Amino acid sequence: MNTLAKTVEAQLLTAIDNDDLVLPTLPEVALSIREAAEDSEISVSTLSKVIRRDAALSARLIKVVNSPLLRASCEVTDLQAAITRLGINYSCNLAIGLVIEQIFHARSEVVEQKMREIWAKSLEVAGISYEICVRFTNLKPDQGALAGLVHQIGVLPILTYAEEHNELLSDPVCLNHIIEQIHPVLGDKILSVWEFPEQLARLPSLAQDLDRRTPQIDYVDIVQIARAISDTSGRERPLASLPAFSHLQLPANTQLLSADLLSARHMFR
Repeated sequence: MNTLAKTVEAQLLTAIDNDDLVLPTLPEVALSIREAAEDSEISVSTLSKVIRRDAALSARLIKVVNSPLLRASCEVTDLQAAITRLGINYSCNLAIGLVIEQIFHARSEVVEQKMREIWAKSLEVAGISYEICVRFTNLKPDQGALAGLVHQIGVLPILTYAEEHNELLSDPVCLNHIIEQIHPVLGDKILSVWEFPEQLARLPSLAQDLDRRTPQIDYVDIVQIARAISDTSGRERPLASLPAFSHLQLPANTQLLSADLLSARHMFR
């Protein structure tokens, strides 16, 4: 690790400890959706009014419902029908996950491109996570998708920091090293501030431990497996070597399984 990487890493870790680092805030519409979801008596009609305040989000939710993996016999063309099809809790989790895309933007073209890459990978992992939950577990597919969407959320404040420090932007190797080292602890902090449910709040850091063993499958396992499947470059650990994979009790032919599940990666795009 070069001197710049050491210096910036130390500065960021100090800022985290002192609560001096500006963390991204959850978009207003996401807060409204969460508040609505806490009302056990909320109707489909009322929830659709909340989500409809964000036209882009409404369109995305309808698009997801009409994706090949969810498509019913007839196409869904309006938001209320989409929420009816998914259910209220399901719709809320997916909507909150999708609205997070709004904070993946930057002023600098270089940082914007990096954020787009991070978000594209998160969407891919979310789609595969969703499908794994549906096919092989009793876990909630919408929670699995949300886990995939936020597992790299800690990268955001690092890229925001880099946007104001040209020396870091001009050294992509150094920037990638810092992201790799720090984004998990930042991700945990962001999800805690956003009051995410306990099973997701420490996911960014726990997902980094590829030797992690648990008595039963959870959303961290799902994200680890989805990341391994989405990694067509071969940089990640082989799927069959992950302790998380053993929970699924699947045949040893992981190549066929991976090819099959990769069809789900574009579900949320």
